Amino acid sequence: MYLDSRDQRPSLTPQLAMRVAILGGIALLFFALIFFRLWFLQVLSGDTYRAEANDNRVRSIKVEAPRGEIVDRNGQVLVENRAGIAVQVSPKRLPASRAERRQLYRRLGRVLEMKPRRIERKVERQLVEIPYSAATVKQDIEPDVLAYLLEHSDDFPGVEAARVYLREYPAGQSGAHLYGYTREVTQEQLDSGDYADVALGDLVGQDGIERQYDRFLRGKNGAERVQVDALGRLRGEPLDGRQPEQGRQLRLSLDLDVEQSGQASLAGRRGGFVAMDVRNGEVLALGSGPSFDPNVFSTPISTSQFNALQSEDNGKPLFDRAIQGGYPTGSTFKSITAVAALEGGLITANDVVVDGGSVQVGDQIFHNAGDAAHGPVALRQALSVSSDVYFYLLGQKADGTGDGNLIQRWARRLGLGEPTGIDLPGEQAGIVPNRAWRNNLLKQKLTDRPWSVGDNVNLAVGQGDLLASPLQMGVAYAALANGGKVLRPRLGLRIEDSSGRPLQELAGSVARRVHIQPEYRQAILEGLRSAANDPGGTSTPVFEGFPIEVAGKTGTAETTSGIDQSWYVALAPYDNPRYVVAVTIEGGGFGAEAAAPAARQILGSLFDVDQDGAIPTGTAQD
Repeated sequence: MYLDSRDQRPSLTPQLAMRVAILGGIALLFFALIFFRLWFLQVLSGDTYRAEANDNRVRSIKVEAPRGEIVDRNGQVLVENRAGIAVQVSPKRLPASRAERRQLYRRLGRVLEMKPRRIERKVERQLVEIPYSAATVKQDIEPDVLAYLLEHSDDFPGVEAARVYLREYPAGQSGAHLYGYTREVTQEQLDSGDYADVALGDLVGQDGIERQYDRFLRGKNGAERVQVDALGRLRGEPLDGRQPEQGRQLRLSLDLDVEQSGQASLAGRRGGFVAMDVRNGEVLALGSGPSFDPNVFSTPISTSQFNALQSEDNGKPLFDRAIQGGYPTGSTFKSITAVAALEGGLITANDVVVDGGSVQVGDQIFHNAGDAAHGPVALRQALSVSSDVYFYLLGQKADGTGDGNLIQRWARRLGLGEPTGIDLPGEQAGIVPNRAWRNNLLKQKLTDRPWSVGDNVNLAVGQGDLLASPLQMGVAYAALANGGKVLRPRLGLRIEDSSGRPLQELAGSVARRVHIQPEYRQAILEGLRSAANDPGGTSTPVFEGFPIEVAGKTGTAETTSGIDQSWYVALAPYDNPRYVVAVTIEGGGFGAEAAAPAARQILGSLFDVDQDGAIPTGTAQD
């Protein structure tokens, strides 16, 4: 018996039908969602994604902006830009084969006098960072090198020449320590948060004025827009870009003529100088010797060149002795001791001390320079002839008064022992020694004895552990001249556009004030005037015939090297001081022998006095 096959089909139960319906509904929903998503992407958002795709094919290549120029107070150019030629390697034409690229680097290395491996590293590193931008191999090549590369371009595929802006210093060694230099921003600087608008590879000021006013001097980079494929390879011609904007011009208070005079006055010797307006702290000259040619920093400097600039055998040309040098000041400190003694009630200006040439303090005998005996002297005469005995006794008396820090407090009030705050990086604080300072050294086993009265006796005449810079001494004497304003020296005057039109004044900070009785100040200034003009004055022979009346103090400091440090600090004109000039020369001997003549030369430039001491006809003094 045979069964009908139709009778063998299973029947569709209601439960099975429900499951089939649910699965079908879910599948239909999925297909609807996919369809809607495709419709959204292709129809509603098509234009947006098309624009983004186009943007992905366009890259921006930085076009370096020239930095702003730096000029002196009279508009003379101190730092400017010059166009240079850089050798670059373009990724568009660079050989694909590593072997061919290395052959290219060997040929290029012979022309540029560079090691091929160094070229390879520089190119690869830059192309990894920005694969579509040309990699710079060497800046500022000579014209004959450029001509050779152009004539043999087939041998140097991918090698191109590009214009770059390099810093140039027309004044040469004058002011070299002030300007600083530029280099690519470091990752640490970017991480610091101080360079929010700077990208890796941008040039920023790394030292000196270039660093202090970088935000003004740095321009706005431009951009060249190029088309690339999905692999970042260049395609087609460059698109429209954005032109770079040059940085702002910076005008300094510096007077280039005075700066050059100061540099010449050092005559290659190791030392430093400053000339400053005692009314507002504007620095007209600030320099150090030996100096160097700052143009060496226009392009990357070699290790051997940099080491030579730091070598003690060469006089450490990079060391800025005007703001970083710490020296015992010798007798130039006596004016500060005088202020402290008068204000502290230790003496009056007319108290007489008999200077017999030496004085015994404890078991130690302190002598005048050259064992000279000056006889009866009051304050004015003691400053004029530079009586050490007079000030030794003040140091002894001050050490036994109160906490023994009378002289130290006034030294700090007048600006010693701390940075002056000049708008330059790297300034050193110096040292004003006191009992706590030395005893702390003893506790750390950095000295073999505690503080003694002899330390204060030495301090009173600018000897011992005292360390100060020419700029600090200039600030202290300026406070004497202007009635007690402790100035914050400054170099920056204003920000200008490229045509010299003022855009922003760089106002100096408000000076601290210390109260000095007018009669005390006048007595000290009279003593300084006598020292530079009256018979027997320590610098009278130096300023003989000088048409501007000067008040000044010599200083001869003994150093640990056994070579005398020569100092001179001058205020001029005496009746109403406008300028302070401070000069120190290492190994210069007596103050009147080296530093005072250098100060006279700087003062001559400030007042437009010729070398014979005459004021040229028609010269106006302000």
